[in-house]
Amino acid sequence: MKKISAAFDGLKFSQATLDYAIELASRDHMVINGVFLEDFLYHSFDIFDMVGSQGVSGDKLNRLLRKDRTTCDRTIALFEKICAEKQVSYVVHKDKSFAINELIKESIYSDLTVINVVETLNHYHQERPAPFIKEFLASAQSPVLVVPPVYHSVKRIIILYDGHPSSVFALKTFNSLFPWAKKYPAEVVCVSQRPLALLPDGNLIGEYVRCHYDDLVTTQLTGDPEDVLLDWLKKPIRELLWLWGLTAGELFLECSTIVWLIN
Repeated sequence: MKKISAAFDGLKFSQATLDYAIELASRDHMVINGVFLEDFLYHSFDIFDMVGSQGVSGDKLNRLLRKDRTTCDRTIALFEKICAEKQVSYVVHKDKSFAINELIKESIYSDLTVINVVETLNHYHQERPAPFIKEFLASAQSPVLVVPPVYHSVKRIIILYDGHPSSVFALKTFNSLFPWAKKYPAEVVCVSQRPLALLPDGNLIGEYVRCHYDDLVTTQLTGDPEDVLLDWLKKPIRELLWLWGLTAGELFLECSTIVWLIN
């Protein structure tokens, strides 16, 4: 049995994160570790909400804290209810210290960490990916699946290959975690700054991927990898697909794309 750690902001629950975690757990008898990040410095309110006629009001602060506690408790209860209904094994961890440190520690003892691309662990608007996501990806001790805000079922596997051993290692880890993925159409995508006659070690990567995927095609793109891949994956024909991005770097998309990251 493998362990998935699904990261949640208890004040802004991500249904999509839970939906993805449940789908993965259901396919391969995994246990879901619901990681509820309750950083003691993070609240749904700010300093101005605590101010009364006599300055900062202790009564107002206590009411706001109780409201946040109720919200977190309801979120955890919802997580437990849905997992029980879907008949997946689960545990709950309430991490109350610094959120980034707690999540990194959880990743040490996880086969996979799932987190939504919109997570910020604050109540301010931030551009994607937020600093919290970037910092976690830089220090995570497990493979990380960055999921979009809305759930989409699996349709296709996209393997991003740059010719480096790290991208092949990421693919090996992906195959080990998700052996059921081989039944889906797969596409190896390589991006280079200049046109190439062949993929780097093209015969070897093709041979290896065909050992795991029967329905396989390859695509070569030219240009800056991040810009070219974003444009390619956003084409209308692909917007409704639920894709697995596989890369050793960072790629964040606005379409319905999963991003697979491994340090």
